[in-house]
Amino acid sequence: MLVSAKDMLQKAKAGHYAVGHFNINNLEWAKSVLLTAEECKSPVILGVSEGAGKYMTGYKTIVGMVNGMLEELHITVPVALHLDHGSYEGCLKCIEAGFSSVMFDGSHYPIEENVAKTKELVALCAEKGISLEAEVGSIGGEEDGVIGAGECADPNECKMIADLGVDFLAAGIGNIHGKYPANWQGLSFETLDAIQQLTGTLPLVLHGGTGIPEDMIKKAISLGVSKINVNTECQLAFAEATRKYIEAGKDLEGKGFDPRKLLKPGADAISATVKEKMELFGSIGKAE
Repeated sequence: MLVSAKDMLQKAKAGHYAVGHFNINNLEWAKSVLLTAEECKSPVILGVSEGAGKYMTGYKTIVGMVNGMLEELHITVPVALHLDHGSYEGCLKCIEAGFSSVMFDGSHYPIEENVAKTKELVALCAEKGISLEAEVGSIGGEEDGVIGAGECADPNECKMIADLGVDFLAAGIGNIHGKYPANWQGLSFETLDAIQQLTGTLPLVLHGGTGIPEDMIKKAISLGVSKINVNTECQLAFAEATRKYIEAGKDLEGKGFDPRKLLKPGADAISATVKEKMELFGSIGKAE
């Protein structure tokens, strides 16, 4: 059964580790992440962007698939199904479809509007037992057409949003989506520290987890980051393994063209990446 991410992230914050949020794109993705979480006895968050939601034909399809997998694969660890960078309308659709967690990204609105819309969603999510993530200060790079330069959030604005009763908060600290450019300045730990001091025990979220050096990830966790989003890294691992399979001519050997065989190296590569991240984030064994 899907659970809200609230409890798992409060435990992570108190225990100084982070839970991985891994974006899913299809059945292989969801299956690889769930089986790895079960093997590692780690809580996990399956992230779905609005674009991936559309690709998978809609939120009800995803809820049906994930709920079916939890049962058929005998998954015992806590799993949250979470809308990533949701619009206000997207949040409403996912709540209706049966998601257990949503993110409202109001970072591109003036702060007053971000506050007003977040406030409405806080009440709605609380009523349904769904966890809510909010965002202040846009995350750099491009995600579903929303482009941000990786600016740092204003800690006082973070406190305003935190005080509305959200369950966790994504704050821009110079992080970006996708591959990091060569001239990237690194994470602003001063900003993170200032935000943590004002928001107390509220779990903080680090978006754009791909390509951030390990020491920076560990330092971010020590400063209150309890949820780390990983997407690009799994995509790159999947693409590389698939390319190697085809370049080696494996699809031409016997029944190597069978999609189950063709997609297996990529699915295994996702699993390996997820396991590596769970080790780094410190969440292995935390579901026991």
